[in-house]
Amino acid sequence: MTTLLINIKELLQIRETAIAKVSGAEMAILPTIKNAFLVISDNLIADFGSMDNLPELHADKIIDATGKIVLPSWCDSHTHIVYAGNREQEFVDRINGLSYEEIANCGGGILNSATKLNETPEDEIYNQSKVRLEEVMQLGTGAVEIKSGYGLTLDGELKMLRVVQRLSKNYPITIKATFLGAHAFPLEYATNHQGYIDLIINDMLPEIAKNKLADFIDVFCEAGYFTVEETRKIMEAGIKFGLKPKIHVNQFNSIGGIQAGIEYNALSVDHLEVMKPEDIKALKNTDTMPVALPSCSYFLSIPYTPARAMIAAGLPIALATDYNPGSTPSGNMNFVVATACIKMKMTPEEAINAATINGAYAMGISETHGSITIGKKANLIITKPITSYYQLPYAFGSTLIETVLIEGEIIS
Repeated sequence: MTTLLINIKELLQIRETAIAKVSGAEMAILPTIKNAFLVISDNLIADFGSMDNLPELHADKIIDATGKIVLPSWCDSHTHIVYAGNREQEFVDRINGLSYEEIANCGGGILNSATKLNETPEDEIYNQSKVRLEEVMQLGTGAVEIKSGYGLTLDGELKMLRVVQRLSKNYPITIKATFLGAHAFPLEYATNHQGYIDLIINDMLPEIAKNKLADFIDVFCEAGYFTVEETRKIMEAGIKFGLKPKIHVNQFNSIGGIQAGIEYNALSVDHLEVMKPEDIKALKNTDTMPVALPSCSYFLSIPYTPARAMIAAGLPIALATDYNPGSTPSGNMNFVVATACIKMKMTPEEAINAATINGAYAMGISETHGSITIGKKANLIITKPITSYYQLPYAFGSTLIETVLIEGEIIS
């Protein structure tokens, strides 16, 4: 099937030659074509260019995009979409003065979600999670990474990853699965950290690898959670089972997690709300993608990732939602892009690059996603008629997406 988009006001993120990522000053460059066309053949981008050069072809479907912007769908490289219930009470507790850490120390936070997850049947978790997945697709996300980490038991972690696998089979969106058994220490291992790490390495990882349930391994490397040395052990074990590291670091403290991630060639280091000069220096000239989660900063009222300092140092940045029940109950990448511009002082060009091509890199899918390039997946956002793409972050509270295509098909 051939679909032709015509009269596109502006086609964003065009890359004649596929690139893996953009860094530093390159992040401010967003290649576009005005008054453009785009051809989709089956589920792939087959051609694009100026309407002045529109070739003669027979299209099964024609979409007139007069006045509308077209861009690649968002690539959300950090989410926890699979969970049970919610943590609304903790939201109110924070309003009343408790911090995220204080709630966690009282048995809330991740442990609260783990209790609910382990008490909820797998089918019910799937049914709750698919609603969230359908919502983010309608909001323009065409590829998503989903973590486990609310099981904290062998059965619970496997249950979560099976749900992720089921979502991947049942929906056209590209899904990458991450094993995050090292999200927190269960209460029964509060004074026996090595015992839980042994459970992760000796019991969980072999089952996950045998059943091919994950692509990546993650660790919450943070004061009060997993130490740098514990993180190293878990990353090393994950690598032996074929899982590439992607780790949570520097959310509340800078304790050396970034350097450990780089040491083990982590695909990404995520959060980065607290960055020391040595952390930025360590990331220079590496293959590790820094990932910022601005809606988490917004929801918890914690610092934002210092994007300007990082870009000035020549680093790339990706943007993701951190969609989860405790610190970011939203998978809206449009809000993430807007918040990055408003609070992190990223330009619209930088933010769109961070949410498309760099987001794809942080998921290991840059060859197929993240840009308008011939041969890549036809995952597209078509906006409503708007003045320019600057309106996407500027009108942060408006719904500006009219149509989303994933694998060349309109998502209804």
